[in-house]
Amino acid sequence: MSKHERWNTLLELLAASGKLEVEEAATALDVSAATIRRDLDELAEQQLLVRTRGGAVVHGVSYELPLRYKSTRHAPEKRRIAEAVADLVAPGEVVGLNGGTTTTEVARALALRFASGRAEAPGAAVSAGPALTVVTNALNIAGELAVRPQIKIVTTGGVARPQTYELVGPLTVGVLNEVVLDVVVLGVDGVDPELGVMAHQEDEASISRLFAERASRVVVVTDSSKMGRRAFARICGLDRIDLLVTDAGIAQETVAQLTEAGVKVLTV
Repeated sequence: MSKHERWNTLLELLAASGKLEVEEAATALDVSAATIRRDLDELAEQQLLVRTRGGAVVHGVSYELPLRYKSTRHAPEKRRIAEAVADLVAPGEVVGLNGGTTTTEVARALALRFASGRAEAPGAAVSAGPALTVVTNALNIAGELAVRPQIKIVTTGGVARPQTYELVGPLTVGVLNEVVLDVVVLGVDGVDPELGVMAHQEDEASISRLFAERASRVVVVTDSSKMGRRAFARICGLDRIDLLVTDAGIAQETVAQLTEAGVKVLTV
């Protein structure tokens, strides 16, 4: 196991329980306690955890892994979700994307789908416009799509959050208030049948809420591990969501609750 893989696993274990003991981690990863101590020291230097005498604890109650350490979690599920969402986007539409690992996969799937220009039906007239317009507050998504000539990429202004590469703040709000979206694809940190969809950070939640307000259709993308989970800041209620795309691990009881609330659920 490489250092990067060990760090991913350590941070995931820490996120799950809130604390981690050196010996426990060494057993779980099948490495020496000395290796774990070095890893925890280095992660502490990056302010990803707080070192304790026998291990480590998280910084706070609502623990959020930086995007680069979340990218390998539930990766196959996220790719399937992304491909399903890309198939729902029509040529020429304006698509909003907030930040996150699943929406990053959606961006990649859209880039592949529209790689050769407009995905028109046979016999359709060819337009000189872009195959797709993407509006995003995520720097990493903008960077990946900026080199795709068939996609018009619009980025918001704002202050960058290093954990998720998302731009937030008044400058972001100013740009979003001036655009109209056909569909927004939102990555979230929690989905609750009563409270709706949520994010760990209140500034990111407010931007995602504005994305939803500017869109004709709202699609939420998340792997099933987020179902039934609550996070600190509410984005919007289920009444604002048209479609939720997730993997087959979602409980049927949850599907029934979401359907009853008026949300169409697509499992892949």
